[in-house]
Amino acid sequence: MKKYIEQAGFGAILDKVETGRRLTHDEGLQLYRSHDILALGYLADIVRTRLNGDRAYFIYNQHINYSNICTNLCKFCAFGKEKGADKAYEMSVDEVRRKVRERLDEPITEIHVVGGIHPDLPFSYYLEMLRGIRAERPEVHIQAFTCVEIAHLAGLAGKSVGDTLEVLKEAGLGSMPGGGAEVFSPRIRRLTCEKKLSGDDWLEIAKTAHRHGLRTNATMLYGHVETIEERLEHLAALRQAQDETGGFLAFIPLAFHPQNTALAGLSKTTGIDDLKNIAVARLFLDNFPHIKAYWVMIGPKLAQIALSFGADDMDGTVKEEVITHMAGADTDQAIGSTTLVRLIREAGRVPVERDTLYNVLRVHGTEG
Repeated sequence: MKKYIEQAGFGAILDKVETGRRLTHDEGLQLYRSHDILALGYLADIVRTRLNGDRAYFIYNQHINYSNICTNLCKFCAFGKEKGADKAYEMSVDEVRRKVRERLDEPITEIHVVGGIHPDLPFSYYLEMLRGIRAERPEVHIQAFTCVEIAHLAGLAGKSVGDTLEVLKEAGLGSMPGGGAEVFSPRIRRLTCEKKLSGDDWLEIAKTAHRHGLRTNATMLYGHVETIEERLEHLAALRQAQDETGGFLAFIPLAFHPQNTALAGLSKTTGIDDLKNIAVARLFLDNFPHIKAYWVMIGPKLAQIALSFGADDMDGTVKEEVITHMAGADTDQAIGSTTLVRLIREAGRVPVERDTLYNVLRVHGTEG
């Protein structure tokens, strides 16, 4: 296999990967420009194995999207709606609590909460929502509010980001998801999400969260109008931030779904592009412990394959995903833990049920 990798032009990169040395910008571009997906997968699998062995993680989680009313209305988003528009909605705190109660019989360990940048909801709403979720399920970990939402909430609270995070933590916030990062390039943000928080500000809020004891994830939305150079610049910025704080848990490449967005004329990503982004991320983000293959975005079958291309996590049961499905995703809105165990096992990995912070809850052996 080494000879094959060398023939693919990756001899120097293989040496770095095997000895755990950091890849350069030019080497990252070489990986992105390569059409040899098997060579990329082989290289990425070396890193995955070194960091996580044959374990592949998943979580029993529930998603709650409290409102899709949003002032940003990004061009790549089918979820956000103007207030009063068709399909716009907002949940009361009681409705959010009812969503939680509906699944009290399930062994959910994480509730994932995100929504739009709502023009009218007061800061007290978000605190009451966190407290309400915690009242219904005191034991659950609440992963809530992207960096974009946190900036908005700090404005509502009239406090610094750090002070706002402390108030949210006291109300029940346990960690933050990685959404809203999109692609950090100012060019991309001008073209697709000009009202959204800048890439630099997203990174600063994530680092502030880390300094206040909150772990977060990180994402990149790829497959729209970005270049591979802009993808790599995005990864480099995340790697630098992780060097500074060490607070990112996982990186999640998010495949763009164009249906029902302002970019609906674009094509969906291909399986090759999906696998390439996972593999390059695993190779370039040497300081990130985990790379997710988010089955909601790329489908469970490709997510299985991604477990041999650098990914070590399939996310979770998701109970019930809305954002991607409004953009035309044809995957299920939820998936059973038994199915996740089977998918992981069929991929030749050991299924490991985790909590949000990657503490192991159960290693699924051969018993089913």
